[in-house]
Amino acid sequence: MERKKTKVKITFFIILVGISCMLAAMVTDHWTVLSPPFNKFNATCETAHFGLWKLCMKTIFMVEEDPEGQGCGPISLPGAKNCSYFKHFTKEEEAKGFEAKTQKEYNLSAAAIAVFSLAFMTLGSLCVVCSFGKGRDYLLRPAGMFFAFAGLCIIISVEVMRNSTKRMIDSEETVWEQYYYSWSFECACTSFVLLVFSGLSLLILSMPQMPRNPWETCMDAEPDSMEPLD
Repeated sequence: MERKKTKVKITFFIILVGISCMLAAMVTDHWTVLSPPFNKFNATCETAHFGLWKLCMKTIFMVEEDPEGQGCGPISLPGAKNCSYFKHFTKEEEAKGFEAKTQKEYNLSAAAIAVFSLAFMTLGSLCVVCSFGKGRDYLLRPAGMFFAFAGLCIIISVEVMRNSTKRMIDSEETVWEQYYYSWSFECACTSFVLLVFSGLSLLILSMPQMPRNPWETCMDAEPDSMEPLD
């Protein structure tokens, strides 16, 4: 039992890392970085990056070509930044080359799915904490299922964001031609892997332990009481 509790604690630590990664992904706006075609120097260009909730435009003064070949950028260069939440998208952003209505629907859908994953993570964490009580090992099974469901929601949210980016790049109404997935996107993918792995681990730990020796079950069984014959 002590070895099992130790394994559960290690798994729960990995789960906390996965939850932290997903929280970082949810509250930041560096899922995707977009760049228009740009081959001028000593001039300004406009790049963009967005997350689940908002999109940020950044004006950068380009002195030399980006060594990573990402057109306007890299995004870490200093410049004036203006951010808008998708809920409050205005006609100005739409005029700049964003399909405002479609983009809002995609990103808010991804955000809603991510919130569902957060709910599953909360329920799973409560089950794990309660399972440390005596005789409550059965809570590890629903905990594993909750974390597996959370991972599933995360990968669906990631896929919605990928489709959102692809639609924006392929659209003739937008100015963006180059893009790459940034560190917020990587945090979400890392969270998916950790939570699914940990959820499956909890499900395995919740299964009854098989005896090492097939004779153990027979030897541990209580002998049947026999009444003396008259």
